[in-house]
Amino acid sequence: MKKRRNGIQIMGSLIGLVKPLIHIMLAAIVLGVIGYLCAIFLTILAGSAMVRGLVSQMPVQLQGGLFDGISFTGIFVLLVVLAVLRGVFHYMEQYCNHFIAFKLLAIIRHKVFAALRTLCPAKLEGRDKGNLISIITTDIELLEVFYAHTISPIAIAILTSLVMTLFIGSWHPLAGVLALAAYGVVGAVLPIWNGKRGGTKGMEFRTEFGNLNSFVLDSLRGLDETIQYGQGETRKEQMSERSRKLGEMQRDLSKMEASQRGVTNLMILVFSFAMLFLTMYLYQNGQVGFDAVVICTIAMMGSFGPVVALSSLSNNLNQTLASGERVLSILEEESQVKEITDGCQVEFSGASCEHVDFSYEDEQILKDYSIDFRPGQIVGIHGSSGSGKSTLLKLLMRFWDVQSGTVKISDENIRKINTANLRNMESYVTQETYLFHDSIANNIAVGKPGASREEIMEAAKKASIHEFILSLPNGYDTEVGELGDTLSGGERQRIGIARAFLHDAPFLLLDEPTSNLDSLNEGIILHSLNETCREKTVVLVSHRKSTMGIADVVYEMENGRVS
Repeated sequence: MKKRRNGIQIMGSLIGLVKPLIHIMLAAIVLGVIGYLCAIFLTILAGSAMVRGLVSQMPVQLQGGLFDGISFTGIFVLLVVLAVLRGVFHYMEQYCNHFIAFKLLAIIRHKVFAALRTLCPAKLEGRDKGNLISIITTDIELLEVFYAHTISPIAIAILTSLVMTLFIGSWHPLAGVLALAAYGVVGAVLPIWNGKRGGTKGMEFRTEFGNLNSFVLDSLRGLDETIQYGQGETRKEQMSERSRKLGEMQRDLSKMEASQRGVTNLMILVFSFAMLFLTMYLYQNGQVGFDAVVICTIAMMGSFGPVVALSSLSNNLNQTLASGERVLSILEEESQVKEITDGCQVEFSGASCEHVDFSYEDEQILKDYSIDFRPGQIVGIHGSSGSGKSTLLKLLMRFWDVQSGTVKISDENIRKINTANLRNMESYVTQETYLFHDSIANNIAVGKPGASREEIMEAAKKASIHEFILSLPNGYDTEVGELGDTLSGGERQRIGIARAFLHDAPFLLLDEPTSNLDSLNEGIILHSLNETCREKTVVLVSHRKSTMGIADVVYEMENGRVS
């Protein structure tokens, strides 16, 4: 199992995605620093005015400072200007951060879907679909917190703290050292400590959240069976238990967040009073003026905003980084079958398997398997379930690569043929046809994007489903339900066959094409195949003897061997 990265590594990888928008990120950081300084110096200016008022009432020693020579009217004007600028700069910073966040979320979604396409089907078959849905929805959405409210706040906190350390240190070096220590503890030590406490918990929460999504999706798909066999209460209890477990994790994370906030507020008070006592001590020893006591203390108390933002981040950041880890794991996962773009282009002139071995992990499916598929021939492969028939078709499609031996198209190893070229030469009808939540016409047109309505109808006629489609209220524009559940299994299967006819590839792979059809419709489909596919090479896989009637040659398959 791959070792989980730490938070710094995850953040580094996520920050790497910002490169195309780095100029906007820098603008957000500059605007954020200026905005915070405007807010901090509002209180410092007010403190300066208060010191001047006290000077006229008390015989105190002043050090002389930044705002000497500015009248009360000038200070008032500066206060108004700083207040307005704080609002303007804060708005501009947030605009830049959210622009980056939503732009990057779109880029990440594109990258994730591209990664899933390359991983499919070898790396995704059998994988928890609910967890995948959770990754491409909620996990990616959570990254908005990182890009809009994490990257620039960290840089802003560092730069603002450095400016304030220099400002406070200009009154006395010891005051500057204390300020630097305060910013370091509140903005770095506490968040790191909290991150270590909650990092594993955050990942567990995101994983359990994905598992709950998967359970809900599974429950919805199996609703008919649940009702039929009276399993409603059982599923309800299981869902309640999973929700309870998730709620407990959320409560634990909330407790960590509450304790983090309490410790953070305590440390702010400790360092604020420490600054007050330090400057009072320095004043009593004549090392600073009274104005330094007031202004340094006010500056200390009013400048924790940027580092408090970092401290508060650490709680939500645990879940955000856990989501980032899950997204990055998809982006970085190596595909089992590499797409070929710089290989050769061939015209179809037959196919073959030569001494092929293939296993799913430790389960041997095909062993020393050899077979030829000649042009213009219908080849039947008959065998019981689990004998390796479907696996053979997936190897011909190069959904997987063989462990040993060779699969060839036109006497060329398919590992050397451009993937797009290979897909164009082959049409594949699976046992379970997947239908998108779209019109019937668009579902058939998957086989040939941009196909005309006439081409779609011609393909439907060959698949013997044209008359059925015309009987529907909206004909070819009729929408099918989710997963095609408004149609029967046989109707879905015939739409899948229509797709294959529309694709019009020279090599047609049919995996149990009549398994969901009655004998009458099976005969119609087989008759259509026999008439329309004589110029193609057809591999017809089935456990039914009756389906083999149109085959020119039939091979029996058992335990990964052919006879």
